[in-house]
Amino acid sequence: MSASLRLATPADIPALSALLSVLFAQEADFQPDPAKQAAGLELLFARQLGDILLAEADGAVRGMVSLLYTVSTALGGPVAWLEDMVIDPVWRNAGLGGLLLDAALAHAQQQGCLRVTLLTDADNHAAQRFYQGRGFNPSAMQPWRRVFAAPPAPHPENG
Repeated sequence: MSASLRLATPADIPALSALLSVLFAQEADFQPDPAKQAAGLELLFARQLGDILLAEADGAVRGMVSLLYTVSTALGGPVAWLEDMVIDPVWRNAGLGGLLLDAALAHAQQQGCLRVTLLTDADNHAAQRFYQGRGFNPSAMQPWRRVFAAPPAPHPENG
């Protein structure tokens, strides 16, 4: 396997959206929607909410992982959420996922992050073994979610 890693740019959005469709097709809580995936990626880049690392091989994007940055008041410093870790199915089990995850963890540390947190489906035991093999441990905390149908309408400026 010959792959290179780099930070993604807005020019990579079409390839990243295609990978996200693969990911969301296998997750219980989400559905692929290329327009929404592209909009989310555009927002991430425009607001500089984090970084996306991607893996390229044979002239194409073969994997990605997102790091979204926030602050932990418990730790008193910056932390990252590891999101959207996905490898092209043809390239799975070739070491690309480990390479990409190790690079993402190193990048988070370089950004000063004190912790990296991720979510995985409760029944995705292969992913859990993969992450545990790289130092992640289950948390006693349980994710809860409330989804809003749409963002509120913007308020017009008062002149």
